[in-house]
Amino acid sequence: MKTFKRFFTVSLLAVFALGIVSCSDDDEGTTPVVEATDIVDIALASSDLSNLVLALQRADLVSALEAEGPFTVFAPTNAAFSAFLADNNFASVDDVPVDVLTQVLLNHVVSGENLSASLSTGYVSSLSTAGPGGSNLSLFIDTASGVSINGVAAVSLPDIEASNGVIHVVDAVIGLPNIVDHALANPDLSSLVDALTANGNTTFTTLLSDDSQDFTVFAPVNAAFADFTNPNGNELDNILSNHVLAGTAAFASGLSNSYVATAAQNTDGDALSLYINVDNSVTLNGTSTVAAADIVATNGVIHAVDAVIDIPTVVTFALADPTFAPLVTALTTATPGTDFATILSSETIYTVFAPTDAAFQALLDSNADWNEVGDIDESLLTSVLLHHVIEGNVRSGDLTDGINPPTLEGDAITINLPGTGDNIADVTDGAGNTGIGIIAVDVQAGNGVVHVLDAVLIPDTTN
Repeated sequence: MKTFKRFFTVSLLAVFALGIVSCSDDDEGTTPVVEATDIVDIALASSDLSNLVLALQRADLVSALEAEGPFTVFAPTNAAFSAFLADNNFASVDDVPVDVLTQVLLNHVVSGENLSASLSTGYVSSLSTAGPGGSNLSLFIDTASGVSINGVAAVSLPDIEASNGVIHVVDAVIGLPNIVDHALANPDLSSLVDALTANGNTTFTTLLSDDSQDFTVFAPVNAAFADFTNPNGNELDNILSNHVLAGTAAFASGLSNSYVATAAQNTDGDALSLYINVDNSVTLNGTSTVAAADIVATNGVIHAVDAVIDIPTVVTFALADPTFAPLVTALTTATPGTDFATILSSETIYTVFAPTDAAFQALLDSNADWNEVGDIDESLLTSVLLHHVIEGNVRSGDLTDGINPPTLEGDAITINLPGTGDNIADVTDGAGNTGIGIIAVDVQAGNGVVHVLDAVLIPDTTN
């Protein structure tokens, strides 16, 4: 017989409801005292948890829940298991594949002893490792009205304390959630769900229910949708696609200052870029911040964000990426006579060769009279900036050796492939300067594409 680990007084309502306690009065006939057994003992003693016990035995998880813990177990009743089996066309627990059953059961277990009074609305990690790369699945706890889990199971009997944790009896089996399941479960993502399924649209629910690949979804909360006015009149489906990375589960710990491709497209079918910055929290295209990270599903990860990420223009990336801070100054305060922001945010398609901050610093260092971008003569600077822009969406795959496109300034530049050293391509500017490198390509906006330069292009100032 198993040695009892400790004694304590438990919730009479809970133990009587489960039918696992008999009480005897002490000498004064007052307080019923119950011997505290572990989680498995309690399940074994309850006739309404017999299917859970069978499932634990089949999945060889009995010893795991007899361990020291502590654990919080959301324990489905027999009726809950019967519904789960029927819904999934299983005749009995024995018909459920062991690997699936194991992960489903572990998805009902959370580390720590979490009594109902300590539960709050938000996400916790279950012990299920059915997430991408063996990561632990998230559980959404909603305490707005009682306690519900993942929007599918409600706690019907809380706080059955055991020697190694606590049991909360629930009225449904908590399945393994995909991204769509998590979105449906969280009421603060209801506006996103409405947008994804508007007018009977099933494109997104079908895509994000696909278990054959992983996804990362930057999910705007309800307040984000309430604040979004779609000022540029972009297509909603493309805006929503701009929040999805297909083929990867990008956890917060793995994010860095970088560009990634989203599921959104420009008019040519090219995937739009998304700029991620982690210098101070995690921001996206300089407009949206991750408010809740790493909501783990079977087919990816969700990050809740505080603003809708609109379709970017080439100006969006210039403003968002601190590498281009001097370029932004040059395009705005240093050239007030030309409205570059409006030009480069228009529907006209442009390819922009964007110099880095280091490239601008090298330009300033070349002239003793220039300490900052604003010191450059506005007329000269305007010509320089126009010399970095060509019409059309010219991606790296469209470049050929010796291509000689004219710039908006008037002079042509020459691009040679392959580049020397670490350069993707070499550029000769209108003034005949060589050794200029394209060091990053295909930062794709809705109205054009950006390629990054390690030096500032200079036009022919003699013509």
